[in-house]
Amino acid sequence: MPPGQYVVDDFPVLTAGPTPEVSLAEWTFTISGEVDAERRWTWEEFRALPAEEFTVDIHCVTKWSQLDTFWEGVSLDTLLDGVDTSAEFLVARCDGGYSTNLPLEDVLDGKAWIAFAYDGEPLEPEHGGPARLLVPHLYLWKSAKWVRELLLVDEDEPGFWESLGYHNHGDPWQEQRYWGD
Repeated sequence: MPPGQYVVDDFPVLTAGPTPEVSLAEWTFTISGEVDAERRWTWEEFRALPAEEFTVDIHCVTKWSQLDTFWEGVSLDTLLDGVDTSAEFLVARCDGGYSTNLPLEDVLDGKAWIAFAYDGEPLEPEHGGPARLLVPHLYLWKSAKWVRELLLVDEDEPGFWESLGYHNHGDPWQEQRYWGD
């Protein structure tokens, strides 16, 4: 358990604004930016990609942790397979105007997924459904809800919470909650 965290049994809902209403018929997911060619999937195409089931612990910057959470999603390794890029970072862009930034090294090699199911059920909108980025080794704000695009970039660009003083990396084991940590 990371320092300063406590275990909860439920899955608290924390968000910076209202939960967006998303039509699956209009939903798309895009990989763009410093790439050889943009990739885009509809919901049907995205759900046809190879998915994985996985169990991970999640940790919120507000100090709660939930252990052994069960998810299903598409690995970023799968999504980025065959993408030619010089980028070292990505910006996850989401419905509702949210964004977060991550080094590519934090999302490759089995470290991150675009999750669409939680605890055997479709991911509920208040938890980021229909799909959220899930990067369980970092604080949960890095696991952007309602993700719609991964923009690959050459230089780091702070996202929503990072621009408001949250730590740029967010490692719970190092208690990287805010810029000064």
